[in-house]
Amino acid sequence: MGQGNKDEGNAGVSVEFGEPIISDFQRKRRAEGRLWAEGYTQSELDVAQAKYGLVFPPDLVALLRDRRPILGYDWRSDDKEIREMLKWPLEGLLFDVENNALWWPEWGDKPGTAEARSEVLEKIIGSAPKLIPLVSHRYLPAEPNEPGNPVFSIYQSDLIYYGADLADYFERDFVDPSRPLSQPVKHITFWSDLVERNS
Repeated sequence: MGQGNKDEGNAGVSVEFGEPIISDFQRKRRAEGRLWAEGYTQSELDVAQAKYGLVFPPDLVALLRDRRPILGYDWRSDDKEIREMLKWPLEGLLFDVENNALWWPEWGDKPGTAEARSEVLEKIIGSAPKLIPLVSHRYLPAEPNEPGNPVFSIYQSDLIYYGADLADYFERDFVDPSRPLSQPVKHITFWSDLVERNS
């Protein structure tokens, strides 16, 4: 089995990936630089987290120290794309509030103006766990700051689990999209509620 690196900031934390992630096919692609690239230094990850106001969970740190997905965002250079994707969940929900009648009763009475509705939603999203963009519109919650958070696919208010954790996500997205979602899936405040309401 492949195993993620241990680093000083996450002593004792490691990530194990089953062989489907490091298959012969993927070894070849990795060698060609087509799926995986060399990981980041701890210093590079520290700079990225400070820059974007994020705290990466320990399993994400272990993965990114070991290797990074070519199709993912480069935390050293993709500033514009990363900032756009950090805004994406809120912007998508606002679109559905204005165009698709999205409004939960627990949010209170729906304000009469778009500006006021935006303020309410910004507060709600602001109190929810932050989301870390991984690849395209796939996100890992930053909280709780522990291994095993699920990966979400987010498109407006259409949220689904795309992996029960990081290893499960990469197996499904890079190896076998038809692979059943591993169970159980950790519940994440607000974001998992969106998934459950979609179900």
